[in-house]
Amino acid sequence: QLQLVQSGGGLVRPGGSLRLSCAASGFTLEHYAVGWYRQAPGEEREGVSCISPSDTGTYYEDSVKGRFTISRDVANNTVYLQMNILKAEDTAIYYCAAGPYTPCQRYYHSRQNNNYWGQGTQVTVSS
Repeated sequence: QLQLVQSGGGLVRPGGSLRLSCAASGFTLEHYAVGWYRQAPGEEREGVSCISPSDTGTYYEDSVKGRFTISRDVANNTVYLQMNILKAEDTAIYYCAAGPYTPCQRYYHSRQNNNYWGQGTQVTVSS
């Protein structure tokens, strides 16, 4: 079965850290660009970060630059999003998605370019 399975997330205090995982099954994730997106209540889904196939580049939105890090673990067919210095405004449901495009920052904002989507995971930043 071709799918992305997410894990991680949860409740954290402002300034804390979380790591999200996006594991692929049935296909080789390294050959795909992977994007992370988030959707806060009442808001549109927005891009957060992406990584190009074979780690040829990464991209971060200004809102998370310097705080979030996207990385790929080829052996485990997984992409991670390390989130540090979390803020209340980072609260959202986070989704990963994969698509056959490069460079990722040129295409990942168009969600229809992704072939696979994770199930979403809640991140809540609150004291």
